[in-house]
Amino acid sequence: MSNYDQLHRQCRTLENLFDTKITSYSQLASTLSRPGHDIESSGSSERWKDLELELDDLSVKLEEINEQLATLARTPELMSASMLRAIQRHRELHQDNLRELKRTKTNVKHAFDSANLLSGVRNDIDAYKSTAADSLLAERSRIDSSHQMTDDVIQQAYATRTEFASQRGSLSGINTRMQHVIGIMPGINNLVQMIKSRRRRDSIIMGVLIGVCTIALLSYMWN
Repeated sequence: MSNYDQLHRQCRTLENLFDTKITSYSQLASTLSRPGHDIESSGSSERWKDLELELDDLSVKLEEINEQLATLARTPELMSASMLRAIQRHRELHQDNLRELKRTKTNVKHAFDSANLLSGVRNDIDAYKSTAADSLLAERSRIDSSHQMTDDVIQQAYATRTEFASQRGSLSGINTRMQHVIGIMPGINNLVQMIKSRRRRDSIIMGVLIGVCTIALLSYMWN
């Protein structure tokens, strides 16, 4: 019965190993179900595949040994009652292990699908937050740029007004002197009036032109 003893020991060894692997495999499903579990960083995906391959390989080996034990059981005259009961027990345990493996595979697959779904949702949320933050920063930058351009235009307008005031003071001084000259030389009164009319017209044209340019620049910036 050395052949039986050898097969019996091999079957017991593989059954114990299968029990250890299936326990780890079941724990993997529980780990995947934890909130916030990261599949990629934890290496759960690779561990899942390795355990599944090992369990499938053990199942095949146990099936082969149980077939060999079943062959021995077909010659009951060579087997004792305890041997036949042991062979039957190995067969029943193997069937239980196959059902447990199938059930655990289903649980692990569902856990992986749920974890991947949650991970995808979290990634979408993070991407949306990042895009929204970038959009807000870009909009703020555009507003700050518009404010800066507005400040520049206002400063230019103040500078132009100051220049006009300076020119107006100069013109006022010139006008005073001209009035004095006119008092001395009445004959050039008509010439002076023509010069004053032309300057007044030039000042009006310049003022209108600057106003139009300022309005156009402001309209461009705000649009």
